[in-house]
Amino acid sequence: MMNQPSRLEFGSIVGERYRIIRTLGSGGMSRVFMAEDLKLPGKHWAVKESIADPKIMKIVRTEAEMLISLSHPRLPRIVDFFEYPSSGAVYLVMDYIEGITLVAYMRGYQGYIPQEQIIPLALQVLDVLDYLHTRQLPVIYRDLKPANIMLTPEMEFKLIDFGIARSYKSELDQDTIKLGTVGFAAPEQYGTGQTDARSDLYSLGALLLYLCTGGKYSEWTAGVEGYIRGELPRHLIPIIRKLLRHHPEERFQSAEEVIGELRRSADFQSAQPGKSMSNASMDYAGTRVVAVLGVSSGSGATHTAIAVSHYLARRTHSVALVELHSTAKAFARLQEVVEGIPVGQASSSRRFEVDGVHYWRQTSRADVISLLGGSYRFIVLDLGNGQDNERLEEFLRADYPLVVGSGAEWRVQDITGLARSLQRHPQHKWNYCLPLASSEAVRRLRKELEHDKVFALPFHSDPFEQDDEMDQVLDELFRGVITDTRKKRFGFLKRQH
Repeated sequence: MMNQPSRLEFGSIVGERYRIIRTLGSGGMSRVFMAEDLKLPGKHWAVKESIADPKIMKIVRTEAEMLISLSHPRLPRIVDFFEYPSSGAVYLVMDYIEGITLVAYMRGYQGYIPQEQIIPLALQVLDVLDYLHTRQLPVIYRDLKPANIMLTPEMEFKLIDFGIARSYKSELDQDTIKLGTVGFAAPEQYGTGQTDARSDLYSLGALLLYLCTGGKYSEWTAGVEGYIRGELPRHLIPIIRKLLRHHPEERFQSAEEVIGELRRSADFQSAQPGKSMSNASMDYAGTRVVAVLGVSSGSGATHTAIAVSHYLARRTHSVALVELHSTAKAFARLQEVVEGIPVGQASSSRRFEVDGVHYWRQTSRADVISLLGGSYRFIVLDLGNGQDNERLEEFLRADYPLVVGSGAEWRVQDITGLARSLQRHPQHKWNYCLPLASSEAVRRLRKELEHDKVFALPFHSDPFEQDDEMDQVLDELFRGVITDTRKKRFGFLKRQH
């Protein structure tokens, strides 16, 4: 509720033209009313009433003039301004927008907004932020939150409250007035610096996290990973994390930059059937996920995941290999060897390193989400041969899903059976890897699956070590995705000996 009593009531007339009909909403600084236009019968407007300190009336007037000058389809037109210095009351007359606030929408749908609408909504918000931030005198909104977003019946969005927007003044170190909504306002809005475009981008990150957690969280705190909806596009996570960085210089620096990242990553995720990896958006700057799934026990999924991880580590930087299985034992045994731990005595840390690859043993989906917000260029998921819902979802959502199956002629049907069982899911991104398969087996499987990304993996006894034949296959699999900046050869097993 507004702290000061309103000067308006039903039937009050503002500016000799706008008759108040009813209250639309109220906040700590203002009330908004619906009003009918006495000069244009049938036309309705929203009238926002605020009470300003007479000492800052000049600032309020300047801000109102700035708002009236704005013109964007996602902003309400502000068509009139009235001030009453003696009482401190100021009135903005703006478009009345039919619809409901995002808060009301989320409440009515139990915190659920369809996942296919989240990125379009983010792009709409970014479109208007880019407009505001790139004006000759940039406008900083400063109060982006669900209550200030109106959804029309067509699910289009509009910002509806400019109560604390301000023009950016480069000569200031801090804002004179600290305003914003807790949970959505950037840290600098509480006195650590002046707000700028990056402050609005922080609020966008808070808004996206709010949508992705069903309205439960808007700040990245411990445990939030477990509340992020599992079906959401994976590439959103690192984008949200970067938007929510505490220091402005660590965030995206402009709305245009975020728009580009969302579009690149979305294009990367939605490669069309028949589109090779080299044609996807290879300048994607986020974390890419490779998921390795074995079709049966002993098919070589873990061996292949290790080989892929070290291949990527030799050509790029920051690779994590994640054992997505809380009861798996392979990485625990490897950690015993690497760290010299007595057999059967578990280490207190689930992370260890081999030749630049960070191994994470016995992890959960929440751990994966947390890692996505970090600095890894690639995360390789070792899914084993399990096809429970959690691991299957991670496989289907990965940037590079790799199916590992036996290259033996009599076992090829294991792969075709998996493909048929999951035929309702898009499979154009899938890659099939057959250890020790013959060229004839590869050719036959390509024909049967009508899929060209089937690869025979050569004999490779030490997956930690570089192997020319294996590299040739993986070069083809990841063709065009990473630059060939090869590092020195590793010799993990030789060092252990």
